[in-house]
Amino acid sequence: MENIHYISTDLLSFEILEEILSHNKILKLSDLAKNNIQKCRDFLDAKMASHSEPIYGINTGFGSLCNVKISNENLSKLQENLVKSHACGTGEEVPNEIVKLMLLLKIQSLSYGHSGIQLQTVERLVDFYNNDVLPVIYTQGSLGASGDLAPLAHLSLPLLGEGEVWFGGKKINSSEVLDHFGWEPIVLQSKEGLALLNGTQFMSAYGAHIVMKTSKLSFFADLIGAISLEGFDGRIEPFNELIHYIRPHNGQIATAKRVKDFLDGSEIIEQPKTYVQDPYSFRCIPQVHGASKDAFDYVKKVFKTEINSVTDNPNIFIESDQIISGGNFHGQPLALALDFMAIALAELGSISERRTYQLISGLRNLPAFLVDNPGLNSGFMIPQYTAASIASQNKQLATPSSVDSIVSSNGQEDHVSMGANGATKCLRVMDNLERILAIELMNASQAIEYRRPLQSSDFIEMFLKSYREEVSLVKEDRILHFDIEKTVNFLNTFQIENDLLTLA
Repeated sequence: MENIHYISTDLLSFEILEEILSHNKILKLSDLAKNNIQKCRDFLDAKMASHSEPIYGINTGFGSLCNVKISNENLSKLQENLVKSHACGTGEEVPNEIVKLMLLLKIQSLSYGHSGIQLQTVERLVDFYNNDVLPVIYTQGSLGASGDLAPLAHLSLPLLGEGEVWFGGKKINSSEVLDHFGWEPIVLQSKEGLALLNGTQFMSAYGAHIVMKTSKLSFFADLIGAISLEGFDGRIEPFNELIHYIRPHNGQIATAKRVKDFLDGSEIIEQPKTYVQDPYSFRCIPQVHGASKDAFDYVKKVFKTEINSVTDNPNIFIESDQIISGGNFHGQPLALALDFMAIALAELGSISERRTYQLISGLRNLPAFLVDNPGLNSGFMIPQYTAASIASQNKQLATPSSVDSIVSSNGQEDHVSMGANGATKCLRVMDNLERILAIELMNASQAIEYRRPLQSSDFIEMFLKSYREEVSLVKEDRILHFDIEKTVNFLNTFQIENDLLTLA
């Protein structure tokens, strides 16, 4: 079977998106997509030939310069100038995996036939994607309204032979890549620069990337929480389904069931308990983890809609013979969702750090700091500091971006979403959560050894056996930085079957 994904009007799901990326599929425009793109371009060309009135962004300036009429002989120069002038991003470079996703999502959005783009322009973006020609884009510069203007300008520069790209493991001038493949620079026609720059593909790519990792992070939060519960000699009663059916939030019910399944057959959880109740960080795992799961579901729905949408401006409607200027580029739906996602991820880290703290506190017959000879050995004292530092940073990063706005373009763009800042912050929160969970796993796996010879469930013992092949038991002090890095890598590379990630 050909390893090809055809761009079409078929709904792009996250499952399809993951399959495209994980199997490194090449992209091709379907006949339908080609037809939609060409028909829209032909319509626009015919309209321009017979229409002398100003049409925003097609024969006018941009933003607050929307009332400046541009002569027909300068329309191509207008679009080229737009791309160049808007390429003023700064800060860190966008990770290449997100740049590639930006290319895919921009191609998808342009393929619906409402943007007036040339077919050859979209085909060149497809060439970039298939040959791993990845434009150098910067994280700072987008207000998340009028589209992700600065990032998408950098995405578009290589079409003109301008800017820089990553290719073959090196950062080089775009003109060198065009020479390498024998490609001529694209000569942008009316509306094309605006079609390329207006859009939400920077925010969407970050959001889609994060969404595709949340199911695995949620799984690990539940699993590591269950291992911590075993290490703390906690109780199973708070996970009884009867409790959750009388407060039937979906995520709460699913979390309780998953943790019970993880612990099925455990000797540790079944032994008589001395303590009547556990701290909230153990007892309320279903309620806290479950609330984050429900937030993830909401965010996933928002981004599924967005990656199947047209978000440039103005939009062309052939059937009704209209070119309509609107605001589909405004990132407010994404900005709110990204802030919600960051909060939900940060809370998984917050409760994880609290479980780590409980495990090192010398409670329930565990040695202080989970090490023999505490005093001589500091054991796991300082990894908890690290987790606390990261958890607090996540709280700071989870302050919403979407409640902010700032006036731009001489007041024409007087409310913006700040969703782009929300996107880059959310990625940092997600990366931080991975480290917090890694530190909890280090502690939980150490604590459970003090419950021997009792065994946990077969699944947990299998997981811990795999982990111990990468990170050994701590018997005396050593440099734990390397253990943290190895644990993060273990979580990133550990393969989980899809049916385990799917919640009933």
